[in-house]
Amino acid sequence: MLRRALVAALAAALLTPVSATISCDVGSQCPEDSPCCSAYNVCGVGAFCLGGCDVRASHDLKKYPCHRGPVCKDATYKLNSLDDVQSIDKYLGDASDINWQSQGKPVIYEDSLLLTMAEGTVGTLLASTHYVWYGKICAKMTTSQGKGVVTAFIMMSDVKDEIDFEFIGVDIDTAQSNFYSQGVTVYTNSANLTVENGNTVEKLHEYCIDWKPDQLDWYIDGDKKRTLMRKDTWNKTSDRFDYPQTPSRVMLSLWPAGLPSNAKGTIDWAGGEIDWNSPYMQNGYYYARVSEVTVECYDPPPMVQKKGSKVYKYTDLKATNNTIEISDDLIILGSLYATGEDPDFGATTASNAPKPTKSVETVPGGNPGGGNRDEGQSSAAAAVQATASGGADSPAATGASDNGAGGGQDFVQNAGGEGSGSSLVEPGLGRISGSALAIVVAVLGLVVV
Repeated sequence: MLRRALVAALAAALLTPVSATISCDVGSQCPEDSPCCSAYNVCGVGAFCLGGCDVRASHDLKKYPCHRGPVCKDATYKLNSLDDVQSIDKYLGDASDINWQSQGKPVIYEDSLLLTMAEGTVGTLLASTHYVWYGKICAKMTTSQGKGVVTAFIMMSDVKDEIDFEFIGVDIDTAQSNFYSQGVTVYTNSANLTVENGNTVEKLHEYCIDWKPDQLDWYIDGDKKRTLMRKDTWNKTSDRFDYPQTPSRVMLSLWPAGLPSNAKGTIDWAGGEIDWNSPYMQNGYYYARVSEVTVECYDPPPMVQKKGSKVYKYTDLKATNNTIEISDDLIILGSLYATGEDPDFGATTASNAPKPTKSVETVPGGNPGGGNRDEGQSSAAAAVQATASGGADSPAATGASDNGAGGGQDFVQNAGGEGSGSSLVEPGLGRISGSALAIVVAVLGLVVV
């Protein structure tokens, strides 16, 4: 009996895969072999090092594992095609080629892009590949409707400075405005803004964020609805202004705040738990429509350190307005196994070349479109992707096109907040070396004997 127990314990130990998931936060930086801290506070490589990579919690600022944010670009984006959208598991940081990165299932319907959310998914996130460091950013959009369903238009920096429009699916006459500084939750920062001339669901409205170094304004259909002055945000405790002040990506999202597994406060804020048989769903999913995004770039602050013109780069872990450099230190990853410290790792031009053998997270999961709200984590059941491509309820069946750019049916929130879309080169038994696997087989043979 003792021998059998020992053998069984050894077999179980050898068969249990070693988890690559490593949590990170300010003061708890990522290790060298998984140097990039994603927006979900998990360490990894590849896509973890791109948008959302927090330099404060990543491995070593001097080595700079995170991607440098491509500078602001004046543009009007007509979102009537997915040709300019690339899924998170394919984008390697070349903003000259692609202007939008996606997670989830964006589809094209008529002259607009739909952010979709089917049961078992965490919705859709569209994020700009270029960053904005002050400017006027506008989105023409409609929102989704229903309990627990939240649509968002957000400016989010890699160090979690944030400016929000959020739309709760049970209040279609109101837009919530909000701001945060470096991820610190202050719920009194929120203010409700009335949407006039038609509700948020049935009519396209233009929502604008006018963001200057000293003043922040929220507009709806050209009318100024709220103003925040930087001088009014001084925080004696942190000895800084709690004002959004670092280069940010434009984010448009639809996300399930009302998942039963989320925090009660989040569910209550969102109007209750989601009904996956709601009449507000069509073709098997909730949806929000975005027709156009415009970006007008403002000049950077006069104190900015200029060593080039291509990217924004942090020079200090304080991550404030005066610690950002504009440089030519542009990095494009060679593969999803690369980092800012080793950008060419895994790059190959030969289709049959051997792949890297790292067992690390390469693609973060989840949808950060909820901004800094305490979304909680979805259950394992919610991690199962329920949307089947090409089925009777799929976009293809209704004339909508996904052009293969959705990519994100692999991206979920899971119990640990880790990157469930990861490319683990050696999953399951494959993580065990050949000799160890032979030992396992031998041990299991002894059990039978």
